[in-house]
Amino acid sequence: MLLSNNSSGNLVVAVALLFAGALYICFSSRLISDPLSGLQHNSNILRTIKFPVDELEVALDSAAIGTNKTVIITMVNKAYVEEVEGGMTMLDLFLESFWQGEGTVPLLDHLMVVAADQTAYDRCRFRRLHCYKMETEGVDLEGEKVYMSDGFIEMMWRRTRLLLDVLHRGYNLIFTDTDVMWLRSPFSRLSNNGTLDMQISVDSDTEGHLINTGFYYVRSNNRTISLFQKWYDMRLNSTGMKEQDVLKKLLDSGFFNQLGLTVGFLNNTHFSGFCQDSPDMDAVTTVHANCCRHISAKVFDLTLVLRDWKRYKASHVNTKWSPHAKCWGSWNDTQYTPKT
Repeated sequence: MLLSNNSSGNLVVAVALLFAGALYICFSSRLISDPLSGLQHNSNILRTIKFPVDELEVALDSAAIGTNKTVIITMVNKAYVEEVEGGMTMLDLFLESFWQGEGTVPLLDHLMVVAADQTAYDRCRFRRLHCYKMETEGVDLEGEKVYMSDGFIEMMWRRTRLLLDVLHRGYNLIFTDTDVMWLRSPFSRLSNNGTLDMQISVDSDTEGHLINTGFYYVRSNNRTISLFQKWYDMRLNSTGMKEQDVLKKLLDSGFFNQLGLTVGFLNNTHFSGFCQDSPDMDAVTTVHANCCRHISAKVFDLTLVLRDWKRYKASHVNTKWSPHAKCWGSWNDTQYTPKT
């Protein structure tokens, strides 16, 4: 009888130990898989207190790359998710470039698409991407915003305010316009030794630092947050200027130096654009449809870029890009009607 009691007791202890072990394994697995746990646990508690979990935080956290909290961000509205001539959308082309690029498919898991209207948000969700619907406070950002129109300028400032919020939350970011084709992963071309606070594309390597805010990388720190806050505040005294020109003004005025902020300029060989083509397909990382006025021209000429890229991948012969004729002609297209 005593032996039976001991056996029962041992069985109870064994079951209890198994149950405790199962709980430990479950909890440990959650710590490993949950980016908000582990070594970052204490800092994330502080971050949660400062920034309650909202839709933006959820989207950022789900898209972030590893423990360094880097997110790739782009922005679209209705005009960028609806078909133009040829049945293609700008968002289609953008995503297709990741599929056609070298080492770029996994980066789609870290892309957050900011939607400026409900149509764009619905299309993003349909694509099963990380999506965030930006608050527009009654401002119409739905239709095509032709370069330098009032709507274009307003959208750029709303974008700047959102990116300031992202930096405040402790996330590093790569911002990319949707008219940038990702042909190779840019991370091998970006300085990652921590010495540069910001790395930004330029329209031309030969005409000074003609910065282009269609592609840039920013580390989250006090210097970059101060820059973006000053940049956004300057909109009030910059009527008729796009945010890119205001940032250039801050750069030329020495404000970057006052902050102790270091900036690198991305060369056109690796970060190409229609303003100045990369001469080397063996090295090109991205291609931006800059120096182009409207969406239909961008879609037409970027379709040719992807065609050129596919031919290069098949042959590995370094050839010239197809002429960007539609974009060059877009500046004289007085009959063009923006998409609504």
